[in-house]
Amino acid sequence: MSSMTPTPTLETPTAAAAAAPPSPIGFAEAVRFWLKLGFISFGGPAGQIAIMHSELVERRRWISEQRFLHALNYCMLLPGPEAQQLATYIGWLMHRTAGGIVAGALFVLPSLFILIALSWIYLRFGDVPAVAGIFYGIKPAVTALVLHAAHRIGTRALKNRWMWGIAAAAFVAIFAFDTPFPAIVLAAGLIGHFGARRWPQVFALGGGHGSAKAGYGAALIDDHTPTPPHARFSRARLARVLGIGLGLWGVAMAALIASQGWDATLTQMGWFFTKAALLTFGGAYAVLPYVYQGAVETHQWLSGPQMIDGLALGETTPGPLIMVVAFVGFVGGWLKQVAGPDALFLGGALAASVVTFFTFLPSFVFILAGGPLVEATHGKLGFTAPLSAITAAVVGVILNLALFFAWHVWWPKGFGGGFDAVSAAITVVAALALFRFKLGVLPLLAGSAAAGLAVTFLR
Repeated sequence: MSSMTPTPTLETPTAAAAAAPPSPIGFAEAVRFWLKLGFISFGGPAGQIAIMHSELVERRRWISEQRFLHALNYCMLLPGPEAQQLATYIGWLMHRTAGGIVAGALFVLPSLFILIALSWIYLRFGDVPAVAGIFYGIKPAVTALVLHAAHRIGTRALKNRWMWGIAAAAFVAIFAFDTPFPAIVLAAGLIGHFGARRWPQVFALGGGHGSAKAGYGAALIDDHTPTPPHARFSRARLARVLGIGLGLWGVAMAALIASQGWDATLTQMGWFFTKAALLTFGGAYAVLPYVYQGAVETHQWLSGPQMIDGLALGETTPGPLIMVVAFVGFVGGWLKQVAGPDALFLGGALAASVVTFFTFLPSFVFILAGGPLVEATHGKLGFTAPLSAITAAVVGVILNLALFFAWHVWWPKGFGGGFDAVSAAITVVAALALFRFKLGVLPLLAGSAAAGLAVTFLR
């Protein structure tokens, strides 16, 4: 006897529900989702983008995959954290400027509050054996993570001998000649710009984040959904957004100069992290050498080992990895006593907030100003050759960062102070777990912390 259960068709409720787009999403419902995303966005940009794709494209169907990938391609061209910018873009597309600001801010704020708390624990209780043991184990794992990041970006970026050559030149420039990171980015961008005119196939970006998949059903913002009025390009709107963005930056910087002076710690943090925000091509790992050069060597807001600890904390919290700058700000504000010797926590929290504001303000301006242009150019976004060359250079820069971390972790007192074989062993095991067994970041850090604790208490 044949089954009496009807096969789903377009006439059945299940198929009809999948074929029809979801009901319009209210602003309050969107806010609840963006807040939730801010607390679960672990896994770096790849993991965060995967979470958004699963939630927004597949499950909720707020936006089609083609529109999602088109927005992502634009965000990949920008300096700054692409996952946070993508959230801002989708929030803006759905609920105008307020939606974009809320989506982008809620992607960052949970991480800021968590990092302020963890930074205080780190500075207040860092000498406690248990805490010291945890960081003893995590530091070697961070070294392996940075090396893995260089490999991951390299497999995508180094598609030919020219790209390998750019990566090698960038490594030599920063390792042997201590060339500033902005100069490397500028040189690589110029090579891509002029090289593409002669050899366009060398600098063509490939792949992206995967081809479009069908079968998710109609989306609220579908492939052929007309661009909403607020997302249409106009010169007046572009000028207004740029004016407001520059105005906010100018007012904040003027307030710091008026209250603190140009040479004060908070003012210099605002100026430095404005520049850093414009140089984060290739993700947070790419800009870390520049942050190290400025925060550790030039301004001495924190030490090299503290920078490694901050990266470890950044890896364990939700939000963009570039949020490690909040740790840099907190430690600098605490150690420089920006709010006075009796208000160390306040000074640290204030510095972390200042750093976060100046780091992420450009990302909001890029999306709110450039979004209408992107909406008018479905499938026509170009000018990727400089990005290809910059990404190749970033591989060499990150490799230098991995060697720098290894040096500080394996020889904590310098080459004359003896080799730490246990730290080297943890690094090797962590690298094996990442490269061979594809272990996730959080399990890796948890296991490394446990190993560090065990070693500390067995000594």
